[in-house]
Amino acid sequence: MKVLFCASEVFPFAKTGGLADVAGALPVALEKQGVEVRIVLPKYKTVTPQKSRVTGAKGDIEIVTIGKDIQVYLIKNDAYFNREGLYGNSHGDYPDNLERFSFYCRRALEVLKEVLWQPDIIHCHDWQAALVPLYLKYRYPTDTFYKNIKTLFTIHNLAYQGVFDKAEYKALGLRESLFSIEGLEFYQKINLLKGGLIFSDLLTTVSPSYAEEIQTKRHGCGLEGVLAKRKKELLGILNGLDYEYWNPKSDTFIYKHYSEETLEQKYDNKRLLQEECGLAVNGDIPLFGIVGRLAQQKGWDLLAQSLDSFIKHTHIQIVILGEGEHRYEKLLHDLARKYPHAVSVHTIFNEPLAHKIYAGSDMFLMPSHYEPCGLGQMIALRYGTVPIVFKTGGLADTVSEENGFVFEHATAKDFVETLKRSIAVYQDKKRWRALVKKAFTYNFSWDISAKKYIALYEALLSGR
Repeated sequence: MKVLFCASEVFPFAKTGGLADVAGALPVALEKQGVEVRIVLPKYKTVTPQKSRVTGAKGDIEIVTIGKDIQVYLIKNDAYFNREGLYGNSHGDYPDNLERFSFYCRRALEVLKEVLWQPDIIHCHDWQAALVPLYLKYRYPTDTFYKNIKTLFTIHNLAYQGVFDKAEYKALGLRESLFSIEGLEFYQKINLLKGGLIFSDLLTTVSPSYAEEIQTKRHGCGLEGVLAKRKKELLGILNGLDYEYWNPKSDTFIYKHYSEETLEQKYDNKRLLQEECGLAVNGDIPLFGIVGRLAQQKGWDLLAQSLDSFIKHTHIQIVILGEGEHRYEKLLHDLARKYPHAVSVHTIFNEPLAHKIYAGSDMFLMPSHYEPCGLGQMIALRYGTVPIVFKTGGLADTVSEENGFVFEHATAKDFVETLKRSIAVYQDKKRWRALVKKAFTYNFSWDISAKKYIALYEALLSGR
């Protein structure tokens, strides 16, 4: 079976979010299970040969390799991709993003013919690759090379749709009739994601619960009707976690390696994290960790409403790592100044510190209002750190009262009550140790998710 991945970011080449992690890890997991995978990616300014093995070049295509033998075709176009940001800069999105990614989608298909590699399936990811299914159907309807290629489209976050002014439609090189309610038209604008949803053979998203949620008005972002029509072709497959990279037994970033059998070393990590972050060193104080983007989606409004009073009246510590909206950065720094021995805030991304927070914290907070999948809760469980989450999307599919703490109403009151419950269990050392050991028993590796994708690929090819 041959599968081409089309994604606008792939780790370790280019990354702004979880899409890159999926597009980098899933192909490797599929390769291990016998699938022949290749990837097409724009060659951004951030992409350097040192991040992989360079194996060749062909015109405007540079070929590098990841995994055992996964060829990655890097599409070079300095006018479009030799820029500081992937999608924009400090002033906002690049105004020519529609041109940039329609070029990427067209070129991705052309490359296949040039390298004489015919995939069975093209697996497209998010709005930047959403034109691939349309170009397959409407630019090459009689070309035998492309005739039998199937398409699978994965939604990583429905909120990002690739919406552009209809005046740009001609740049797509598609027939005018496709700009309609049954095509790319969305409130008199172009919606690229909508095109991917309508014209792909099958659809997936990154957790079973999110697949259900996006068919509702609350989480459908205006596309719930389109998704409801394709309910039979829509499946939620939980993202996996790279268990080789995220491993407390071998993680090079953490202070001390540990496992479920050597929990004392985990608490050494806690002590050393307290020291590094300037917090009072005390093993009996519950230490909460947060790693995430500072945006309302991530539940920072709940934290803003409750943290000051909660810290004032409760003996806890909290370490926060993230960057984003200025209002939240200011609030958090004010909080750290007010409670310097209880709150440590870091508003610049720091990969080593992220690992130390996962390893050294007792509890990990993810109060997101919506979370298509979420990796933070999986990483926390891998490190024996108990997650506290809002019941939504992938958080609902991975965390329960058996391995963490869950609140069902997105209110400050519910959130605080859940924090109090977690502290009560933490103070019962026998119960707490059992909960921590339980966390280590969960397996969210990519190997499991890859098997589900292979089954879906096989069903797509057999017409089931």
